[in-house]
Amino acid sequence: MISNKKIYSILTTQKILENAQLDPLFKEAEKNSASLTESIINRKLLSEEALYQALAEGIGIPYTNLQDKTIRQDILFLIPEPIARTHDIIAFDQTDKGLFIATTDPDNIQTFDFLEKHLNTRLIIHLTSPSVLQTTQNQYHSNIETAFDDITKTEPENNEEGNKKSLQELAQDVPVIRIVNTLLEYAIFENASDIHIEPLEKETVVRYRIDGILRQVMSLPKQAHSGICARIKILANLKLDEHRLPQDGRFKIETKEYKISFRVSTIPVYDGEKIVMRLLNEDNQRLHLTDLGLNSTQFEIVQRNIQKPHGMILVTGPTGSGKTTTLYAMLNTLNKPEVNISTIEDPIEYRMEHINQSQTNAKIGFSFAAGLRALLRQDPDIIMVGEIRDRETAEIAVTSAMTGHLLLSTLHTNEAAATLPRLIDMGVEPFLISSTTNVIIAQRLVRKICQHCITSYNVDEETMKQLEQRFNMPELMRALAQHGAILSDKEEFSSLLFYRGTGCKKCHESGYRGRIGIYEILEITDPIKKLILQRAPTEDVRKISIEQNMLTLLQNGFIKAKAGVTTIEEVLRVSKE
Repeated sequence: MISNKKIYSILTTQKILENAQLDPLFKEAEKNSASLTESIINRKLLSEEALYQALAEGIGIPYTNLQDKTIRQDILFLIPEPIARTHDIIAFDQTDKGLFIATTDPDNIQTFDFLEKHLNTRLIIHLTSPSVLQTTQNQYHSNIETAFDDITKTEPENNEEGNKKSLQELAQDVPVIRIVNTLLEYAIFENASDIHIEPLEKETVVRYRIDGILRQVMSLPKQAHSGICARIKILANLKLDEHRLPQDGRFKIETKEYKISFRVSTIPVYDGEKIVMRLLNEDNQRLHLTDLGLNSTQFEIVQRNIQKPHGMILVTGPTGSGKTTTLYAMLNTLNKPEVNISTIEDPIEYRMEHINQSQTNAKIGFSFAAGLRALLRQDPDIIMVGEIRDRETAEIAVTSAMTGHLLLSTLHTNEAAATLPRLIDMGVEPFLISSTTNVIIAQRLVRKICQHCITSYNVDEETMKQLEQRFNMPELMRALAQHGAILSDKEEFSSLLFYRGTGCKKCHESGYRGRIGIYEILEITDPIKKLILQRAPTEDVRKISIEQNMLTLLQNGFIKAKAGVTTIEEVLRVSKE
């Protein structure tokens, strides 16, 4: 990287920043052996691009932004990925003048000399910013099929009866190691949440779950399956010779760019063993409430209720709807030296500093109820229970919230209003529920429109008819107008502008990239408490909560669709009952 002294000299010479701003940052960076550029960017004194443009001008070399540039594979691979990542460089173009190189460290003369001699060409150095360089380097992983071409030419030996290797030997085969490493690397760079390795009769299929949707990425020869399973079992510290029973394990991959934990599950199926690996990005665990996608009113309700000294905050939704992420975001906000936070989880997804996390273990009887009962003897201020599954856990949770603890947990219900009858069905007395529950958050995850191929459109007649059959359109229009999505509820829905992605390379032609939450937040007010005491059905609770201006999941989704965050089709997909 460019030295702090050189950065300071350039910025003061060009008078980019006032000395009163720059001097203390420079002294602090030198004292702590930190980066002056990071300090400037973190304090938002300059954008990353503006800062590196100024540095390029000061050094006397061109600045390049490779953000949307697709680099030819033959040029990209002139510099192998390990060298590119280690020395923060990338080759992005080639002419008769030489090879064009982008870097964040133009003073790395030794590396440049080596490459010029090795490639027998002149290097033309450009400066770029670290975030752009890191994103562009992901193009090394832009085509998984190409990466497997060479690997599958050297398949591992068959593990059938006869001349066969032991599982231990198979797991050490170079082709097997390369297959597994490539599968893991591509999953990381594609931001997959899960990897599915599924044996069929004549082949092994690999699928990634990306943005909540499973996508097949590769078919491998069936004879590679035993070696792949053995390799993953070794990584996860599982029994190699156990094929009849399910197994669970975990391992971690950590580099300069990322820290990913893999939760491994194996299960016997008809054609062999299926492996599913859940990817947990430990760099994302510092999520804040502001990152979740709550609107201003919802954010205020959540912020107000997590500051209460006691009571229950419940998050509901189906598996994979982001409930645990929401709980971790709350814990991150509440995590302060003066409070004792304890959790009981199944499993612990992310490690959080200064929070006491315990994991259930059914084999030894350490259940949610047993763990929660033990936590109460640990003098906690805040308790997080991974899930309320049974009457015993529900009763202890309610008792904890009633006796001066703030308790956070999840349930599996389709909407916020259904949570209250569910607790009553579990055997919890209504008067306890009404006096301890602070707020209930129902949520789903919707795919975000890819901003590289977004386009606008009006809803067609056929779609309009389907919407009118399923929904109360005047009520939906009132919600859109009330929350500022449209000017007036008198507008025609068919005239409103909505958005979708047309599909491009950035989103693998899907039109979507990334996910965000849609929420339904039910605050327990006095009218709602009366309904709980009366054991009112879900329909009555929903009706009163909407009268109190609660935004439903569907309404929140349509507001995000109107804002160009997601699509109508995506909102309808995830909000099906």
